[in-house]
Amino acid sequence: MVDRVLKTLGAAHEGSVGVLLADGTEPGPAYFDVGSGPTMPSTREWHAYDGRYGRPQAAVLRGSCSCGWRGAAEYPLDWATLPADGPLYEADVDLSGPIADYEAHLSVIRDGAVPLPAGLTELLAELVRQLDVLAVKEPLVALKALADLRYVVARTGEDAAYELGARDVPLKAVASALGTSEAAARSYLNDYLHP
Repeated sequence: MVDRVLKTLGAAHEGSVGVLLADGTEPGPAYFDVGSGPTMPSTREWHAYDGRYGRPQAAVLRGSCSCGWRGAAEYPLDWATLPADGPLYEADVDLSGPIADYEAHLSVIRDGAVPLPAGLTELLAELVRQLDVLAVKEPLVALKALADLRYVVARTGEDAAYELGARDVPLKAVASALGTSEAAARSYLNDYLHP
């Protein structure tokens, strides 16, 4: 369930393999010269930092997250064994370390999110199961149920958001409980307060 919340709340924890240059800095986007035109495509994908065509050359890989988290462990790239004239994504680069570090970061986020009571988790799972069946067998009933549910969600969300405000719950605590960033939590609350 937390993974759905993370996705809904602005993808605040999208993972990637990050890079550092030889001087220890994190590079900006790598640009691709495609000729003349008003825009120049760019990316932050690890394999774009191959030193070709004027782009920076990555020295190490590390776990990275869209929330700003960066893995402490560094995984050096051995350029003596990597192809100098071919794309880096075609090389046999082991990404398991940075990916495992990101997964560990995501586990910390999941563990910090407020747990739902077991009964509510079961109820939600059963609701999803029934709605999935209705969507195929009786789609009009499924849509009516979703319309009613949308009303309940909006009303309950508004009540909960106002209650958090009345209790002066800090946005940082809300973000942590939801397993997301403060910006995404603010947007989430505002969606209920200002539909």
